[in-house]
Amino acid sequence: MKRGVSLRRVLLAGILVPVGIVIAVNAASLYRKTLDALNTAYDRTLLASAKSIGEQLDVQGFDDDAVLRATVPYSALEAFEADLQTRMYYRVSDLKGRLVSGFEDLPFWQGRIPPQPPYAALVNFYDTTFRDNRVRVAVLLQPVATPGGRGMAVIQVAETLELRRRLTRQILFDFLWQQAGLVALIALVVVLVVQRATRPVRRLSRELQARPAGDLTPLPSAGAPRELLPLVDATNEVMARLAHMLENQKRFVRDTSHQLRTPLAVLKAQVQSALRGDVEPRQALAEINDTVERATVLANQMLSLAKVEQLRAQSEQEVNDLAGAVRAMALELAPLIADKDIDFDIETAAAPVRAHEWMLRELARNLLHNAVKHTPRGGTLSVRVLAGHQGAALVVSDSGPGLAEELLPRLFQPFSAGDVRSGSGLGLAICQEIVRALGGTIELENREKDRRTAGLDATVRLPLAQNIS
Repeated sequence: MKRGVSLRRVLLAGILVPVGIVIAVNAASLYRKTLDALNTAYDRTLLASAKSIGEQLDVQGFDDDAVLRATVPYSALEAFEADLQTRMYYRVSDLKGRLVSGFEDLPFWQGRIPPQPPYAALVNFYDTTFRDNRVRVAVLLQPVATPGGRGMAVIQVAETLELRRRLTRQILFDFLWQQAGLVALIALVVVLVVQRATRPVRRLSRELQARPAGDLTPLPSAGAPRELLPLVDATNEVMARLAHMLENQKRFVRDTSHQLRTPLAVLKAQVQSALRGDVEPRQALAEINDTVERATVLANQMLSLAKVEQLRAQSEQEVNDLAGAVRAMALELAPLIADKDIDFDIETAAAPVRAHEWMLRELARNLLHNAVKHTPRGGTLSVRVLAGHQGAALVVSDSGPGLAEELLPRLFQPFSAGDVRSGSGLGLAICQEIVRALGGTIELENREKDRRTAGLDATVRLPLAQNIS
């Protein structure tokens, strides 16, 4: 079985990836800022060394005729070297680039002093390569004046970058180790928090797995975290629907086995009686035909009752006109109405309801069939479909004998026919299940006239479909 995405991995990735990006950006920024800070600190040392060299210069002559002299031993720079690996080089030149002292192979400065030097001196700093090493160079324009002359010296002091880079890497590595510890701590906290937060889910899973196959009792919501309550409620709702479906299936199987057993037994007895010659063949066939018809009606009605439950489970119902379904069923039952010479009256108005067309037709068929069956020959039968602010209404009024008051409450129960000889008792049960599925109501009421029962009114009320274009 394919496993889903791990919540722990999703949270770790969702937290650690942004944290890692932030750490990488901060590390790059820290590296640049550290390097700038170290350059600023060590640039001061370069400037101090250049000024120290400038103090040891002498000049003879003035301006363009000035000749600079310098006696600067290399040992004078050793005091400015930070460690044994860092090397310092210098060059003293005049403004025309003529070497006065120092390393001749150190390239003469060709740049210019910035308008606002970083220090109170005519100084400039730049990076270059000298003797295959990256160096940081400080250039100082140093005025030199003596009683015998006046001139301008260009003093260049270069320092290799090993110490600066080593200190920068050390600071960066210390930062990264600290951040690695922080990331590890975050990962540990996420794992522990997820483990603790998902504990109710695992407990719920164990409870469901430990249940017997047919146990559909609701899950307890007491003690469940607030975020888990929607899942528990949804699970309980699904289990309630499953329990309802299973109960309907059990009832259908039970009722089917019970109700069909009787007509099948009668049919078997009639066939055996005919085979023995107890009755005339024509009479035997007529009796068998009646038994088969009753069994067929019973089977069809039980299948209709099961289909109502199937359609009830559909989440979205289409919109159909109740009046159209009633007129179609009235036309279908017209031969029965004409056979009993019934004075039939129908009045309909458009009544769109959200329901499957089969439901509306089955509802109208059962109500009209019952009304035709109980209306005496030559009697009256009226059907009205109304639509108003309170919804749609279907009223079927027959002119039959009505019903005893004690029978009205149980007529909607399956197999509770008012006359067991004339029906199976499923018609009204089907009507009630359809009406319940559509969110409506159904009522049976005796109609009185001159203190006598003049017939029975069956009234169905259904909500109208809203926003119908």
